Amino acid sequence: MLHSSFPQCQRRESFLYRSDSDYDLSPKTVSRISSMASEGHTAEDFIVTPFAQSVVLLNILNSCFRGVCVCVLDQQYQQLTLETLAELDWCLDQLETIQTHRSVSDMASSKFKRMLNRELSHLSEMSRSGNQVSEYISTTFLDQNEMEIPSPTLKEKPMSHISGVRKLSHTHSLGSTPLPRFGVSTEHEDTLVEVMEDLDKWKFNIFRVAELSNNQPLSCIMYSIFQERDLLKTFRIPVDTLVSYVMTLEDHYHSNVAYHNSLHAADVTQSIHVLLSTPALDAVFTDLEVLAALFAAAIHDVDHPGVSNQFLINTNSELALMYNDESVLENHHLAVGFKLLHQDSCDIFQNLSKRQRQSLRKLVIDMVLATDMSKHMTLLADLKTMVETKKVTSSGVLLLDHYTERIQVLRNMMHCADLSNPTKPLELYRQWTQRIMEEFFRQGDKERERGMEISAMCDRHTASVEKSQVGFIDYIVHPLWETWGDLVHPDAQEILDTLEENRDWYQNTVPQSPSPPPVQDKGQPDRFQEGDTEDREREGHSERNRRRRLGEKGIQSEREKDRAPKSEGSCICDDRTPGLVGSI
Repeated sequence: MLHSSFPQCQRRESFLYRSDSDYDLSPKTVSRISSMASEGHTAEDFIVTPFAQSVVLLNILNSCFRGVCVCVLDQQYQQLTLETLAELDWCLDQLETIQTHRSVSDMASSKFKRMLNRELSHLSEMSRSGNQVSEYISTTFLDQNEMEIPSPTLKEKPMSHISGVRKLSHTHSLGSTPLPRFGVSTEHEDTLVEVMEDLDKWKFNIFRVAELSNNQPLSCIMYSIFQERDLLKTFRIPVDTLVSYVMTLEDHYHSNVAYHNSLHAADVTQSIHVLLSTPALDAVFTDLEVLAALFAAAIHDVDHPGVSNQFLINTNSELALMYNDESVLENHHLAVGFKLLHQDSCDIFQNLSKRQRQSLRKLVIDMVLATDMSKHMTLLADLKTMVETKKVTSSGVLLLDHYTERIQVLRNMMHCADLSNPTKPLELYRQWTQRIMEEFFRQGDKERERGMEISAMCDRHTASVEKSQVGFIDYIVHPLWETWGDLVHPDAQEILDTLEENRDWYQNTVPQSPSPPPVQDKGQPDRFQEGDTEDREREGHSERNRRRRLGEKGIQSEREKDRAPKSEGSCICDDRTPGLVGSI
């Protein structure tokens, strides 16, 4: 049972609380809602999802008419009646737009997407770096329904084959000797014990675990969490089968991929473990749901090639053809994760009933598909609508007694864990930043080699990582975690505080002097703008003079120089250039 209590302290609100002309309430209505807030709630309780706004206004109308009925028919009554009827018309208009085959949260999703597009439009007009982060957020976290898809080239390889699965066996390494304390053999077990004491904490250092476990962090984390939660006993999982599966799973993550490797999987799994233990969610989920959440986290990026869904689609990859361009990687991760259960001594669910296996599979599929970042706005709108609707109803309590409500929370929990890097201690966050930027840059290198357009934030020569990190937090991470914080208040307050501190740190690292604009081919408009109008005009004049002096050969030479590694101000990721963290 979740009581919809909300923060009583002041906090910086996300863009979701700004004005949206298509959904703006009348000044009188805003005043009334503010009045209601002052009577029992705080300013942070302002409602932003359309369906919850409708519920609030209907409640206000109910109260108003009760009072108006006893009033004398005078001018004041007539004015109040007109205002009330106008508000009723607004509510009816909103309710009439609901399509019976769509969830009411689609109203919020459409509104939030429109608001985000407006924010990104403003951001892209401010500077070149603003254009970069705007393009990255738009192409990664919003559905690209109208994109031109290259014509696929059919191949003879059978579509039913699940690529990436290799025949491995770890049973020989177990033998009859007692298992190590954390399921992996290491010479640093005593030190590992000290690090693992923080397993239940958000500040947990997964990098140290990797160092001390012979680079087997996922196996170590999975084994330890399953033991701590007593899942082996509850579901009669043989311990040697668990170890065999997690080691096989970890082997199917690619160590040469900078970010989406077993270290990331271990981090998300540990984050899910902590979020499941949130006091506000105590006793909400069944043991099977907990098992499914941890399993989903462990497999959610297995066999990740280190490139985005869009890259696979644009290159007519076998995976894109197999999954019809829809959540390509997420579907592949699921297929590999479940296929590995068929390996020798790897079926950790062998003692589950048929119904349990079916339920677990459905749960895992729902949660892993929620890690497709293009579904971000839909997930956010679903959660925000659920939280606010329960908040404005008479009970004010989230019971989560239906599967649809619990899986909605679990999907968003997985999404939060997958986007949790900016909420971790800064020294951990910056390491993740270096890794994701390197992975982005490697994809950009592949795109350059193929003569493709380089994806946003993937060009190591032009990526502006500092400003983009602030924008990423403002438009994606903050609204998501803000809503999660409302759901479990006050349990996530420390996480939100860390997020705000990290955002401020990145803001303070933004260079004071803008970098010069990129050279544009003749006849091509400059998509990027930097500084004020005078600065842009002065830079444009200087650039034209420079082009006249150098000529095309000189410009080409300078471009080649620009591609060389730089020792100062370079976008190659190091401790001085934190970048955009997220999953692509």
